[in-house]
Amino acid sequence: MFNKKNFYENLVDEMYDGVYFVDAKRCITYWNQAASRITGYSHDEVMGQRCADNILRHVDVDGKNLCIDECPVKKTLNDGVSREMEAFLHHKKGHRVPVLIRTSPIRDENGVITGAVELFSDHTDYELIKQRLAELEKLAYIDELTQLANRRYIEISIEMHLQELKRYGWPFGILFIDIDNFKVINDTKGHIIGDKVLKMLSRTFSGNARPFDFFGRWGGEEFLAIIRNVDLPMLKSIAHRFRMLVEQSFITYNGQNISVTISIGATVGKANDTSKSLIERADKFLYQCKNSGKNCVFVDDI
Repeated sequence: MFNKKNFYENLVDEMYDGVYFVDAKRCITYWNQAASRITGYSHDEVMGQRCADNILRHVDVDGKNLCIDECPVKKTLNDGVSREMEAFLHHKKGHRVPVLIRTSPIRDENGVITGAVELFSDHTDYELIKQRLAELEKLAYIDELTQLANRRYIEISIEMHLQELKRYGWPFGILFIDIDNFKVINDTKGHIIGDKVLKMLSRTFSGNARPFDFFGRWGGEEFLAIIRNVDLPMLKSIAHRFRMLVEQSFITYNGQNISVTISIGATVGKANDTSKSLIERADKFLYQCKNSGKNCVFVDDI
C-alpha cells in the first residue's frame, strides 16, 4: 500500500538542500541527509534538541549571532511570515559555511502555526574549489596540511598580478594574516590541535572567498590572500569580514570550544611596487595590528 507520509519524507531526504523541521517550541523533529552533509551533524546528534540551543550558531555578515535574538525560525513561528536571508552556519569541524536560509511556517488544518521548516543551501563554490585544487596539484604548489596554495605559488601569483596592474591597470590587494597567540594553542593543546585550527581557518578562508580571489599559507600560522578588483574601502571590508568569520569559528576538544582570532595587514598594489615591497608593506601593517591589541585590521591610506 502506498504510504504518503513515507513518500514525502523520502523525497525531502533526497533533496540537495538541508532541511529541518521544528515544533512550536523550536525542538527539531526532522533532519534530512543534506543537513547532515552541509553541517557535519548527524540526525541522531540533533533530533530532539532545540534550535534555540544554538546548535548551528548562525551569524550574519556582521558577525551577529542570529540564534539568540534574530533567529529567522523564531520570527516565522511568531508571525507566520516566510523569510529568506544569507548567513554563515557553524560546521561541526569548526569552520563557517556560507548558506542561504529560507524559513516557512507549518500550520495545522485550522491554520494554527504548529512549527516551522528551515531550508538552507550551501553557497560554497565546490566546483571552483576542485578546479583550483586540480590546477595547484598539477603544479605541486599546494600546502599539504591546509590544502591551500603554498608560499611559492603565492609569490608567482603576486608577480603576475603586479604585471597585470602595470600593463592594464587591473587593481588588486593583499591580506597578510597572522593567527593571534597561536603558540599558546600549540604549547597548551599540542600540535595536533594546532593543526586542526590551521585546517579550520583554511576552510573558512577558501569556503567564503569570492570566486576570483584566493588564499594561501605563507608559512607557520601566517596566511596571505590575493584580492582582485578592489579599492581600499572594499579591501578593508573584505578583511574585516574574514576577521569576523574566524572570530566566530571554533573547534571542540575534550568538551571545550577552542577559538582563535587573527590580525590582518592589508594593502593595494601600486604601479611601482615589487613583490617584496608589497609584502613588506602588508607585513608592516600586520605588526601595527599586533601592537594595537590584535584581532584587528590595518590598511594603508594611499
